[in-house]
Amino acid sequence: MNKFSLFEKFTIQEGERDKMVDILLEAAESMKNLDECEIYFVNVSESEPNCVYVYEVWSNDNAHQASLTLEATQTLIKSAKSIITGMERISTLKTKGGKCIPSNFN
Repeated sequence: MNKFSLFEKFTIQEGERDKMVDILLEAAESMKNLDECEIYFVNVSESEPNCVYVYEVWSNDNAHQASLTLEATQTLIKSAKSIITGMERISTLKTKGGKCIPSNFN
């Protein structure tokens, strides 16, 4: 297994974390029909109230790049731009295996 994985950090305006989480969870929902998107987790840190982290696993880099051109993705990017103050790609990874948390883990 050689998957394309990303770990990203979004820094957002103070008080806008919940809005950003909602936008990213909507993105995750839109990815449910894409077989190439295997994992899309939205995470927050209690010690960083103005940050949201996303961990993604894709079948390959091309699938990830193609997802960025989808109309749903572009719409979500536009809605998030006004509250994002920074974005950092923490790491690009090659996933070798593991376990996925079911989508109903809330």
